[in-house]
Amino acid sequence: MSADTLAHTDRRVGPYASPAHRRRYIATVIGLTILAVTIVALLMSWDNPYEIFSERWWRISTMRSSALIVIALVTFCQAFATVAFQTVTQNRIITPSIMGFESLYILIQTSIVFFFGVQGMVSLSPLTRFLLQSGMMVLFAVLLYSWLLSGRFGNLHIMLLVGIILGGGMGALSTFMQQMLDPSEFDVLAARLFGNIGKANTDFLWLVIPICAVAGALIWLMSRRLNLVALGSEVSTNLGLHHKRQVMLTLTLVSVLMAMSTSLIGPMTFLGFLVATLAYSVTDTYDHRRVLPVAWLLGFVVLGGAYFLLRHVLKMVDTVTVIVELVGGLVFLAVILRKGRL
Repeated sequence: MSADTLAHTDRRVGPYASPAHRRRYIATVIGLTILAVTIVALLMSWDNPYEIFSERWWRISTMRSSALIVIALVTFCQAFATVAFQTVTQNRIITPSIMGFESLYILIQTSIVFFFGVQGMVSLSPLTRFLLQSGMMVLFAVLLYSWLLSGRFGNLHIMLLVGIILGGGMGALSTFMQQMLDPSEFDVLAARLFGNIGKANTDFLWLVIPICAVAGALIWLMSRRLNLVALGSEVSTNLGLHHKRQVMLTLTLVSVLMAMSTSLIGPMTFLGFLVATLAYSVTDTYDHRRVLPVAWLLGFVVLGGAYFLLRHVLKMVDTVTVIVELVGGLVFLAVILRKGRL
């Protein structure tokens, strides 16, 4: 029997190309899990002067646990939303941010300061502001999907182009209003327009956690359907899947996850793209049940590791999201230059 024949017989039908591929995937998951646990231990124990597991040690560690929960939630939302969004759009370059979520967030924050001033922002309860901006982002996305996908000339590419145009328009309107603000008001506003883990309002975790868990669980349960969606509209329809309904449902769940992430810490344009790209590279499989958890683990390791280094080692905690976004942007440019197209 020839070598080519032997190589062909080693192939398997399923998410893994060969037994070696399966072992490599398991080793990757174990390695990322160990890294994630190590980062958690470092964040809980670094510069904690008290005896480990003592009452005072636990007290300090509990105060730090809120940042870990925020990191886990944000990376969960970004990873699941980006992987699912790239699947339904059949493009591994674009991200949910292209639909104008972050532009709408910036417009809402700017409008509150522009029309009501800093006092109006302060007088508006944090929960009301959180529900307002989250609800508007989800409503905006659902109306856009319903209008452009359910119509007679419904087309996913037209939806993406309209999302880009609307995002650009909202960004231009936000810039116009920001230029008319007083310098003191603009300083207050600017602090809210950048992603910041340390300034996340953890009082709403009781609301964010179950919403993210339900949306993420639904995407996980739809993994097999997403595998079909990735084959294209015609193929998935021939295999018995209602393609348009599945796309709209997935995009709605993506909207919920992106709204929760953006409302919690602010815009994160390239984090989702970074972890999704790395997940596709290290898993090398079509199966979303394998890609999604790896993307989440990679996101936690990247964002958690950056948070630990810049907070406890380099003392530059305010630049965490800036540096992560910079790295994600460089990876985005590298992928674009390598592919030569969007």
